[in-house]
Amino acid sequence: MAILKIARMGHPVLMRRAEEVADPDAPEISYLVHNMIETMADAQGLGLAAPQVHVPKRVVIFHAPTGDSDREPDDPPERDLTVLFNPVIEPLSDELVYGWEGCLSVPGLRGQVPRHASIRYRGLTLNGGKIDRTVHGIHARVVQHECDHLDGILYPMRMTDLTKLVFESEFHRTMEETEEVAAKSSHVEAEMSDG
Repeated sequence: MAILKIARMGHPVLMRRAEEVADPDAPEISYLVHNMIETMADAQGLGLAAPQVHVPKRVVIFHAPTGDSDREPDDPPERDLTVLFNPVIEPLSDELVYGWEGCLSVPGLRGQVPRHASIRYRGLTLNGGKIDRTVHGIHARVVQHECDHLDGILYPMRMTDLTKLVFESEFHRTMEETEEVAAKSSHVEAEMSDG
């Protein structure tokens, strides 16, 4: 298998709609998926879409960490890697939630992006089976982010406030400062309630 080159924002392959996968069992598709898995692991990403590795096909792979609020009763504590062909996403409400996102095709930046809070997604698996899931939280965000790549959309295009597009170093510094302020605030509140 091979580590594939990741396309960066501005490359034409990231700016158009990807083609449907006619046969998920085709050897070249299996080879592509295995290379995508290695590439995602090497880049330490949560997900990857085929257009990001210069292949304009409707294929995404992702790990969606789930918290207790995301889990269905029969879900394992952590979902394994999901491979999804020709996905279809259906928002389950108009509720949008903002969250910070990064992207392997937009290296070095983070942005605060609105996403649907809950979605249903469907598609095919590597062996031709079907996936039909209802999810929310980080799982819904990861699926929406990766599937956007299949329609030529990068997360900055979804942002409503470009002042929330920052370099990774500034993002981490800001998060650390926010945590320090919150810790000091709770410490002061605890001292006041003790007095």
